[in-house]
Amino acid sequence: MLLSPQYIQKLVENCPDIIIAVDRHGTIIFYNDGARQNLGFSQAEILGKSVLEVYPTCEEAKRVMAAMREGEGGERGRIRNFETIFKTKRGEEIPVAISASIIYDDAGREIGSIGFAKDIREIRHRDKLATLGEIAVGLSHEINNSLEVLVNHLNLLQQYVGRVATDEDYIVESERLESVEQQLRKIQKITLRIGEMAEEGEYGTKEYHGGKRMADLGVKREVSAEKDGEKEARLSLRGLRLMVVDDDLGVCQSLRDLLREEECAVETACSGREAMELMQTKEFDLVLSDVVMPDMDGYELYAAVKSKAPDLPVVLMTAFYYDKDHVIKRSCLDGLKGVIFKKPIDPSKLRKIILEQCHRSLSTEPSKEGDRL
Repeated sequence: MLLSPQYIQKLVENCPDIIIAVDRHGTIIFYNDGARQNLGFSQAEILGKSVLEVYPTCEEAKRVMAAMREGEGGERGRIRNFETIFKTKRGEEIPVAISASIIYDDAGREIGSIGFAKDIREIRHRDKLATLGEIAVGLSHEINNSLEVLVNHLNLLQQYVGRVATDEDYIVESERLESVEQQLRKIQKITLRIGEMAEEGEYGTKEYHGGKRMADLGVKREVSAEKDGEKEARLSLRGLRLMVVDDDLGVCQSLRDLLREEECAVETACSGREAMELMQTKEFDLVLSDVVMPDMDGYELYAAVKSKAPDLPVVLMTAFYYDKDHVIKRSCLDGLKGVIFKKPIDPSKLRKIILEQCHRSLSTEPSKEGDRL
């Protein structure tokens, strides 16, 4: 079916993007409704005027025309998605991507040009948010690795103060340690919220200073340590043979010290390959591994361990609150759901999950005075 000239005219007129045509002198001879909506000029105000009316400077208009004459991809007189700046009736400058062609007569002389331009502010905003999301995930990972070490050493320090401090000193020092713990938990909540924001792609803002706004990092859900029940309080990790795998030596050492306080036998490995070598010579009751490691990641280690010892529990930990590639991998591994948790590790939660994975019960491990939580 052939389209009538009138129908084609309607299509062009009602296009939501900016369409402007000029003659060989740069005078605007066509201006569609999409241009009116985006730039604010009415047809009566702009038709017959110089195209410089929609550019912030004469130099910018010349830059676009020079690009058109040079052409793109060997096509003389054409550009595609060329980024430039348009100026609205109110004087606001907006970034646009313009695809345009120079119109030539039969003798090859320029007689005008037509351009189709799209406001790319929203696209740039989305790209910026995507970049910030990637930065936020990486930042959360790095911060949480450091928090992991701090939380573990703080727990050990609290236990040490409880053993050696006098009653008077204990009151003072425990208050200080509690204050440090509160601030660490606050940072943990903030990094969790950053991860949530990166995953959801949405966030709120609040007023900061002088009319400026900033992201609202208010925590959506309360992050608190799980309280063990009376039964869990009487269980012990004593005697469990554990392997900690993490390419961050500080995390390995702090978890080792924390678990040895529970009287576990702990071996450490700084890579997945080193962990598999240890399994050749030693027996373990549970493997506690990081997810992100250079040579063999936690998911690959999980599969390798299960291939060698199907009944050996593997617990994975990650400082990433959002990473879609890991989610995809995880979904392919049967039985992995429920044994992944986030850094920094809550000692009570770590204790609880080790007990669950190793199936410790009152009948197999009688309560003993002095067991630590």
